[in-house]
Order: sequence, then C-alpha cells, then structure tokens
Amino acid sequence: MKNNEFSFELIAQNDNARLGRISTSKGKIDTPAFMPVGTQGTVKGIYTDDILKTGTQIILGNTYHLLLRPGTDILKKFNGLHKFMNWNKPILTDSGGYQIMSLSNLNKIDRDVGAIFKSHIDGKKIILSPEKSIQVQKIINSDIIMVLDECPKLTDDKKILSKAINVSTHWADRCKIEFGQDKSKALFGIAQGGLYKDLREESISKLIEIGFDGYAMGGLAVGETQSEMFQILSETIHFYPKNKPRYLMGVGTPSDILGAVKFGVDMFDCVLPTRSGRTGLAYTWEGKLNIKNSKYQEDKSPLDSNCDIRGMSLYSKSYLNHLIKSNEMMASMLISLHNIYFYQQFMSEIRKNIKNGTFATFYKKYINYFS
Repeated sequence: MKNNEFSFELIAQNDNARLGRISTSKGKIDTPAFMPVGTQGTVKGIYTDDILKTGTQIILGNTYHLLLRPGTDILKKFNGLHKFMNWNKPILTDSGGYQIMSLSNLNKIDRDVGAIFKSHIDGKKIILSPEKSIQVQKIINSDIIMVLDECPKLTDDKKILSKAINVSTHWADRCKIEFGQDKSKALFGIAQGGLYKDLREESISKLIEIGFDGYAMGGLAVGETQSEMFQILSETIHFYPKNKPRYLMGVGTPSDILGAVKFGVDMFDCVLPTRSGRTGLAYTWEGKLNIKNSKYQEDKSPLDSNCDIRGMSLYSKSYLNHLIKSNEMMASMLISLHNIYFYQQFMSEIRKNIKNGTFATFYKKYINYFS
C-alpha cells in the first residue's frame, strides 16, 4: 500500500473497545479519536497552532457552510481548506446532511435532485445534490469525505425513518460514483434508522453492499437519551465491518464518548468543548466545572496544572471567573482551549487503557464522572 493511500489498522481490542490507526496523505490518526469542529474553517476562538499543541490529529469542516462562505472559488485558489486555514493535518468534512435537519425550515428534499436550500445568509437558492456535495468536498480537499444523507429529526415513526434510509442509500450510491477511485482520500457511508435495530441493520447492509472506506452512525445525538443511544449502539455495532473505522457523528460529552468506545466506536466529533467554553463550562479531571460560580472567585488553582499551551497552567480559576463575569472574550478563548486539550488527554488515556487491557477499570471510574 502506498504511503499516500487511506488505510485503517486495528491494533488491539479490549472486549469491544478498539485501538486503531487511520493513515492518510496528511498524517496518521490514532483511534479512538476526537475531532474538534471547525465548521467554517476555524475551531471557534482557538489559534490553529494551539489546536495542534493539544494533540489534535484531525478536525472537522462543514460542506454547506464552506460552500456559502468563503465559497469554492476562493478555496480553489488555496488548493483547499488546509492552506486557507493553516492546518496541515487531516480534515474530515460533514456533507451538509446535518443542515438538512438543523435548517429544515430553509430546505426541502427531492430524492432525485438533492437538498434544495434557501441560504440562511442571503436567501439565495442552493441545490446541494449528492454529486455537488462530493465536488465541493474535493475542492475543500478533505481527507475524509462524507456522503450526503438525510438525517431526520428524532422520531419513532418508522415510515419517516424508512424514507430517510431510502433517500440516503440512493444518495450514497450516487456519491460513490461521483467520488470515483481516489485512493488518497476516503469516502464514508452514513447509516440511518433511528432507534430501531431492524432499520439500522437494513441501512448498514445496503451501505456495505455499495462499499465504503468507513461507516458512520447518523441520526443519533439528535435528542435521544444517552441510555437510548447506548442501547442502539449495543444492538447494532456488530453489523459494521470490523476492518473499517466506525464514526459516531455529533457525539458528545466525555461519558457519551466513553460509553460508545466500550461498544466499539472509533471516531467522534462535537461542538461541546468550544460551545461549553464560551459559557464558562470546563471539562477537567476534577469533573465538570462551571467557572462562573462564585466559589471559584478566590480559587488560585489552574484548570490543569499540566497544560502549558498559552501558559494555561498560569491562569487561576479566580482569574477565569473574573474574565467571564467581565464579559471578556479571552475567557471563552482560554476555557475553549482548555476543553479541547482535556478532550484530547481523555482520548489519550482511553487509548492507553485499551492498549494495557485496563479499559474496564477506566470506564467504571469515569462513566458517571461528568454528569
């Protein structure tokens, strides 16, 4: 296999928890992996070189948003997003499927055409077909490209979920044709089916028949409870190929990730570390801390004494409390940076414990730690 070809290696397994490594032309990704979300070509409030210092090996961008701004003409001039945002590691792009759900009041779905959007910026009509989604992701120069799918809102209506599987499978087939034979990149399929085991099995089997480099669980983290999510993962994870990466989209809290790793998931992404950081919520080895609380007003201890990025270990909780109450933007920047750092340390510890055969002990200690 050539060095610039996409590949996945399963290194070790501790019960169902998997230790692996994804290889891409832009670098390797140790799994289980967490991808910070850089929807519009930036992980909000954090310098790109600082993201690198957290141990992050891959970030996520969004096809729909990057299509609108800065647009494909500008991205072409930079040969994609990597150079444009000064990030030389791998990038995965969401196809725009999530926006079909989140911006449902601004779009309609046509199985044969694709998703027809009314731009949330200027109201212009945008047709995001399966083919267009792949074309845009190739202009972005994504290392891991996602198929366009229909991600329905949380529902127990099997007719709605079956229709989404039908549309998503048809689009996935068209995406595969448009993607072609580029072995330097990967194309991932996305399974739907809500919380129904039989529908999930149907969706996954249809995607395997088409054939993809990796497989994602879509239509979760859309409002179901954690126990419901874990239940459907436990019932369906064995339907996915063992020799391909498994990606749970839009997840989540540290305990969400830990629970999903237990069932055999390899990849995660979520806006939570930075979104929480902007509200003063920090994830730490002490648990989840709301730094706005008055009890931190005189606390001289740092969020993490081991984090030396941007001198984070020199900033006290007292100082961060002051910044938040003063509405200073530096509070959002520092706590967001800390949260990404913590998430990557958490993933590193997960990988270490899988390798050492001690994952079950680590799981028991931390599964309810961040409630």
